[in-house]
Amino acid sequence: MKFFSKMISTFFGIGYAPLAPGTVASLCVVFLYKFFLYKLSWPYYLILLAAIFLIGILSSTLYARYSSMKDPQPVVIDEVLGQLLVFFQIAPDWRLLIAGFILFRAFDIIKPPPIRKIENLPEGWGIMLDDLLAGVYAGILINLYILIK
Repeated sequence: MKFFSKMISTFFGIGYAPLAPGTVASLCVVFLYKFFLYKLSWPYYLILLAAIFLIGILSSTLYARYSSMKDPQPVVIDEVLGQLLVFFQIAPDWRLLIAGFILFRAFDIIKPPPIRKIENLPEGWGIMLDDLLAGVYAGILINLYILIK
């Protein structure tokens, strides 16, 4: 179980990137979406998001317990979830993907209210939900831009 939780929570080792592992994971999601995931119909995309959320809670909880840390830096499955949420129903256009990437990273790093408060939830819940909310914020802005464009 320890191996499984490490592989999932670090997004197959990407969380061990020496510099900015969360940013590296988010950037990987940009490419995964651009070339593959945009093709998923919305019900399958939502199933993917739900699966990542549930598995992410479990694996990040186990990783945090093994490492005795509240939110270990190598855990990046939360960034994967948040970044994927930003791209829900978005055309795979580079401009939108880059804007979504920048917005998500900004919200994830700055943590405006109530993201910082949600981060204090226990174990995998806090790890996953703060990035989920950052993805919601960034997704709303991207969709507003598309709507008024």
